[in-house]
Amino acid sequence: MSFLNRKHIRLAGLIGLMGIAWACGSSDSGTDPVTDPLDRKPMLEHWADNIIIPSYNNFKVKLDAMTTASDAFRANPATTTLSDFRAAWVSAYTEWQKVELFEVGPGDKYTIRNFFNIYPADEAGIAEYIANPSANMAVPAAYPRQGFPALDYLINGLADADEDILVYYTTDASAAQRLAYIKRITDRMNDLLASVLGEWKGDYRETFVSKTGLDISSSTGLMVNAYALYYERFIRSGKIGIPSGALTSTGGTKHPEKVEAYYKRDISRTLAETAHQAAIDFFNGVNVLTAQEGPSFKSYLDALGAKDGSTGTALSAIINAQFSVADAKINALSADFYAQVQTNNQAMLDTYAELQKAVRMLKVDMTSAMSVTITYTDNDGD
Repeated sequence: MSFLNRKHIRLAGLIGLMGIAWACGSSDSGTDPVTDPLDRKPMLEHWADNIIIPSYNNFKVKLDAMTTASDAFRANPATTTLSDFRAAWVSAYTEWQKVELFEVGPGDKYTIRNFFNIYPADEAGIAEYIANPSANMAVPAAYPRQGFPALDYLINGLADADEDILVYYTTDASAAQRLAYIKRITDRMNDLLASVLGEWKGDYRETFVSKTGLDISSSTGLMVNAYALYYERFIRSGKIGIPSGALTSTGGTKHPEKVEAYYKRDISRTLAETAHQAAIDFFNGVNVLTAQEGPSFKSYLDALGAKDGSTGTALSAIINAQFSVADAKINALSADFYAQVQTNNQAMLDTYAELQKAVRMLKVDMTSAMSVTITYTDNDGD
């Protein structure tokens, strides 16, 4: 059920627009123009210049470091190089959580998420691709055979002991092919990121900030949909709902083997915490470079005067309060979601329930207040 009186939202937005129009129409030509709080271009510029591009830049640094560590491991598969590779993989995977939500423009064009973080990894498919260096990495079947989940399997999941894992890269008959496949994965990740970041730093940035409308092809419309979809499908469902069996589509069946970073496991909470905080920060327009808030969903909702009709509380405050509740639930989970599902799945279900409350606020209340249409369909079940 919506938290808002939608008539109140529309009325508040209309009054705000009328007030802004009156202020602009009655100002003297010799005075500075009043900044329109409903002008979306500053918000789009802030997103592009202070959040999206800097976040991709930061991720590139981590991915470059992981690539360097992987190259060292391939040149000399040993305990130390494996340890260094794993550490760089964790660092890059964690940083990825801060950019995965930007599936708009180049991110959507190259569907980068599909090639970086579809899990669980397809073990049999990875073995097939190791044996066939010309196998197509761009088809949907290849999604769980590459990216961070595939590397997780290759450096953490081939055996229990490190010395046994190293056998697969030293004396095993397919050692050379397996090392070559690691390079194929990292090369593809670097190529895709270069394409996405290159377009953001090129012409697409201007395209993005110029599309200031609210229609389904506008930058605000695209970003609202990408953001809501990511929060719903990839944070709520992917990280919590599917492993815990919370989704109606799972019939209540738990799937601990479908946790993120299944072979490492003890970083699953870190990944979820980082992703959720990134979503909170984006909602509030937190500048990646300065940590200060700027134009955002929050400031735009406030400019619209979007409030809870019964309490008069700002919608942005209600959403942020729910984010805090959900965040506390995530933070209280075990570092290892596989173990959490096995030992106390109710905590996962409780976390899912709080995330779902936030999903409804974003998909119903926020979009209604902003007059943005949700264009995606979520088929996971609630």
